[in-house]
Amino acid sequence: MKKIAVVGAGISGLTMANYLEKYKIDYHIYERRKKKDLAGHGFLIPKEGMDYLYQIIDSDLLLKHGNFLKKYTQYSHIGKILAEKELDNVFAISRHSLVDLLAQNISPEKITYEETIISDDQQKGKLKLSDGSYIDAEIAVISDGSRSRIRKSLFKDETMRVVQESEVVNIIQNKEIADSIENDFMKFHHEEGGLTFGILKLSDDTILWYSQFDNQRYMINECSAENLRKYMLEVFENWHPLVPEIIQKSDYKNVHLWCVYELEKLNPFYKENIVFVGDAAHPLIPFTSQGVTSALKDSFSLTEYLVEYNDLQEAFSKYEAERKPEIEVHIKNGRILLNQFLLPLNQQTENIIPISYK
Repeated sequence: MKKIAVVGAGISGLTMANYLEKYKIDYHIYERRKKKDLAGHGFLIPKEGMDYLYQIIDSDLLLKHGNFLKKYTQYSHIGKILAEKELDNVFAISRHSLVDLLAQNISPEKITYEETIISDDQQKGKLKLSDGSYIDAEIAVISDGSRSRIRKSLFKDETMRVVQESEVVNIIQNKEIADSIENDFMKFHHEEGGLTFGILKLSDDTILWYSQFDNQRYMINECSAENLRKYMLEVFENWHPLVPEIIQKSDYKNVHLWCVYELEKLNPFYKENIVFVGDAAHPLIPFTSQGVTSALKDSFSLTEYLVEYNDLQEAFSKYEAERKPEIEVHIKNGRILLNQFLLPLNQQTENIIPISYK
């Protein structure tokens, strides 16, 4: 097997590296950020994603760092129960915990941090380091996120648009609050739509919370941590007491304001010897809760085809043919969930779960 360069050491890049490790395929990861990026956000992983994750991370170890959610409960903003539904092995875990677990199987010598990779318009399929030298690899797996620089350089006519939803995401460590919450997924909704507050219990003392905003109705003009805290307290002042309590007692040093983008139309998943996985191939609206699962399935499928087929273009073609139809289903579902979010509660579909299933 030829040497592979993996661009991006996030979830999809580290997942790809883990599958390459299983087959003892030579690779190196290049990441433009520093090693520790602890922005406070996390993931919901449905059962299907967990089945793939178990192939590369021990199940007992996973359970020490996250939590299976038993039930989804939808509330009005003042705490009236609107709907309840049992969840089938949906796992909640913080981003930094999952990154650390995925990185444990990767030798430090195989990851270079603070290195920005660019594509060479003059040399098709070639990637360059910041010093201008070319990367020594026959295959490049690109996992540099939803706003991938390399994807944009290869598909110059692509159109990315801002989604009418932004998220503020944070993690709070507070055992007293955590003890008051069951192992559930709680989500509070404003009656007029376009504003929610979600709570996921990660462990006996840690909670992930996030707020979704219709960014045309709720504009955050200044994004400092203190401003976000002040803004959140103002917006959620009259909600169920649990919501402002969590906002008030949170530490905002790693709070994350997420502006969401999507591709107007999916690009091909590969070009020449360059292939895309995860958000770099197909940005998904966060309502789908399928980002990690899709990254896991992309990496598994691509590795299997690279092992099975000697012809690189055939392997890439098989990978795209398998993965693209499912991704298009999640994109469609994500837009449906977004449209529901923007509507007043009395116009929304009942019992809708913020997870896309194919």
